[in-house]
Amino acid sequence: MDYVEQRMTEEAAKAPASDSLFTPLNVILVSAVVYVVYTLFRAPAKHEIPKPPSPVVFRTYTPRTLLPFNGENGSPVFMAVRGRVFDVSTGRNFYGPGGPYANFAGRDASRGLASHSFDEDMLTKDLDGPLDPLEDLDAEQIEAVEGWEARFTEKYEVVGRLVSVADFETQK
Repeated sequence: MDYVEQRMTEEAAKAPASDSLFTPLNVILVSAVVYVVYTLFRAPAKHEIPKPPSPVVFRTYTPRTLLPFNGENGSPVFMAVRGRVFDVSTGRNFYGPGGPYANFAGRDASRGLASHSFDEDMLTKDLDGPLDPLEDLDAEQIEAVEGWEARFTEKYEVVGRLVSVADFETQK
């Protein structure tokens, strides 16, 4: 044996055998194996089944019976557009109390949406009278209200229809 081989053999004999098992690479590999085994055999997380939405009841509303659905005191937010009543409660921040469209909550919003106006004078004052026929709207306003109605139809549930008090009484 030459000198170099003898020296290497002596160095190897002096090195403790246990040091070779605890190298950083071995520790990382063992940790990875333990993690994989843990993820394979752990109990699956329990998933709660979400509550189904409450059933939608299609009703006939008059302007007076629609009025309480304005979002105040935790009530749902309903809004009518061209005779269709929409539940816009999911858009409460827009249509509920304090929202930019709050004037329309619980009301027929057709004229206001057609005119792009949120003023009180756009709302029907006589809740027991006939509905606004919207006959005096120009083509641009009709297109605007039809656009709003299409948007509401895509986004919100239709929960009823709006009729005048006289029409409601004759239907009974």
